[in-house]
Amino acid sequence: MKVHFPIKRGLIFDKVVGHVYAVDGIDLQIKRGETYGLVGESGCGKSTFGRALLRLEEPTEGTAYFDGVDIASLKGEELRTKRKDMQMVFQDPLSSLDPRQTVEALLLEGMQAHGLTKDKATAGKRLRELLSAVGLPPAALKKYPHEFSGGQRQRIGIARALSVDPKLIVADEPVSALDVSVQAQVINLLEDLQEEFGLTYLVVAHDLAVVRHISDRIGVMYLGSLVEESDADSLYAEPLHPYTRALMSAVPVPDPTIEDTRERIILVGDLPSPANPPSGCRFHTRCPWRQESKCDTDRPELRVVQINGVSAGHRVACHYAEQIQSGELQPHDVQAVAVDPNLGESDAGGSMFQPESV
Repeated sequence: MKVHFPIKRGLIFDKVVGHVYAVDGIDLQIKRGETYGLVGESGCGKSTFGRALLRLEEPTEGTAYFDGVDIASLKGEELRTKRKDMQMVFQDPLSSLDPRQTVEALLLEGMQAHGLTKDKATAGKRLRELLSAVGLPPAALKKYPHEFSGGQRQRIGIARALSVDPKLIVADEPVSALDVSVQAQVINLLEDLQEEFGLTYLVVAHDLAVVRHISDRIGVMYLGSLVEESDADSLYAEPLHPYTRALMSAVPVPDPTIEDTRERIILVGDLPSPANPPSGCRFHTRCPWRQESKCDTDRPELRVVQINGVSAGHRVACHYAEQIQSGELQPHDVQAVAVDPNLGESDAGGSMFQPESV
């Protein structure tokens, strides 16, 4: 899938002078009933990709198959009907809710649009069930969004997504605007709802601890493309792409001894503009393992690697993933602190925030 936004200039007539390559070729599969975490730094295109899956942004190229139906090709009534199976939880719980509508009106709107309200009594029962599922009292139906806290508003957004009985929910930074204590409540709520209703999630986030706790598989994005994909445990235990390694090394460890001695990879240079991405590997301008032979000219494909200790199906878009993993290639132009060998591999490399801390 590709999503390119045109850059226009002109006083009288707009002329396209370039494009912003927000999503520049992503190929992934989300399995039924799983949680797929999509991570990356701000501006990498992960939110745009989530919106494009639901046709909130029009894809420039590519297909998106949902239950065998190409969502990218649907139009009119077919698309409107299919939206019932795909819903979104937006990043900002306040701006995503109409301030002029009560919670009751917000929840009823989608149900009425898809013909799910037979009569008033049935609708009222359904609304109370939705509020109970997200941990809100029935009295909340008569209130307006501004009368709730941030965590409660996010619960309302989740209830609105659940109101039409979807199969897939795209959660765009569902907890980034919330306090840490509230984040844990919302994350646990999402997990409980998935188990109860058999939901499939695409969780877009940049908090690596949150993604590890909630995800079955994780994809790492950089400048519009996927650079690594694996199950959560394998990705955190053995990150293969240089960008993923840098992300993992930036996560603080709640142990001063390990924190002072573990390897930290500090990337040099600024993030390139998505309107003018580098040739070859998108990451080569900041990569500590850059090799001029291929990195500058050939764009790597996302491929399955076979390395001892790495789970099957681990995909990475790097020409030299095997050589970097084995130590054959050494980093250059990077500030790093060597890992103390007395700490052991599990302590030095795997002591990220554990799920129990969320």
